[in-house]
Amino acid sequence: MEKIIAKLCDKDGISDIHIHAGLPIAIRVHGNIEKIDEEIIEKDEINKFIKSVLNSSQFKVFSDEKSFDCSFTIGKIRMRANMFESMHGPSLALRVLEDNIRDFHEVGFPPVIEELITKRNGLILVTGPTGSGKSTSLAAMINYLNENHAMNIITIEDPIEYIHTNKQAIISQREVGAHTSSFASALRAALREDPDAILVGELRDIETITLALTAAETGHMVFATLHTNGAPQTINRIIDVFPGDQRGQVRQQLSTTLRVAVTQRLIKRMDGVGRVPAFEVMVCNSAVKNLIREDKVFQIPSIMQTGASDGMVRMESTLDQLKADGIISYDEE
Repeated sequence: MEKIIAKLCDKDGISDIHIHAGLPIAIRVHGNIEKIDEEIIEKDEINKFIKSVLNSSQFKVFSDEKSFDCSFTIGKIRMRANMFESMHGPSLALRVLEDNIRDFHEVGFPPVIEELITKRNGLILVTGPTGSGKSTSLAAMINYLNENHAMNIITIEDPIEYIHTNKQAIISQREVGAHTSSFASALRAALREDPDAILVGELRDIETITLALTAAETGHMVFATLHTNGAPQTINRIIDVFPGDQRGQVRQQLSTTLRVAVTQRLIKRMDGVGRVPAFEVMVCNSAVKNLIREDKVFQIPSIMQTGASDGMVRMESTLDQLKADGIISYDEE
């Protein structure tokens, strides 16, 4: 089975591999699903593979919960995996991870991002749907800091996707399940570990969000992701997690800590060669801060339309420019 996976990973543009017992393997290439009819793996072989990848405690969690997230290496190929049970039996959703961390300037971030990620404190949010490149963008940001600033960076991930090597910075990477019991537990510990910057793989629950806001308030730069499709939705998603009597305080914290919310999508290129990122950027200027505090998030899009001088970019504007440049078609939105 490892040989089959390694062979599939040689295909140009592959990002994901889907394996279900007794069914043809499917792969995602440049955003499109393709079936490999000649490759069918049976239940026993998948179970054997899962047992070879997981240690005994991890396998127990998988057996109890019928699902498990992890990362592993086949040869030189690193992969992120979700192992789960389905009506077909044991199944795998594998994400093929890039060998090298993308250079910050090659990702295509709007110019204001470079300035904002080098601040000494605050909250940087990268949002978007699953598979939109959030992890790739965060890795590029952390790598930029690593190459240019002497600092202590702690990452908390589930699982670790990109491996950083110390350059100017010291980087400690922790994986939920392997090195810590939860995001919240690791974040509490990180605050006692003299960090300058903390990466939180995902803001999943009240405790993690509360700790992230506290860290950003107390002199740390915090990077995190959320599964939202736009800047205003991101603000509401965070606030709505909390009970009604706490939301006023959370709005106040967000208004003082949030530096920027970057929403991204990956759009198929018109020439068929891969996908291109499209960004929306909400910089938390004084007008946005006021709207967050006053519970008028619905007015933020209007501020963004007139906020180009602060580095703000609407997704619609990015898509229009990509179309005008002939990079994407008018059908790809």
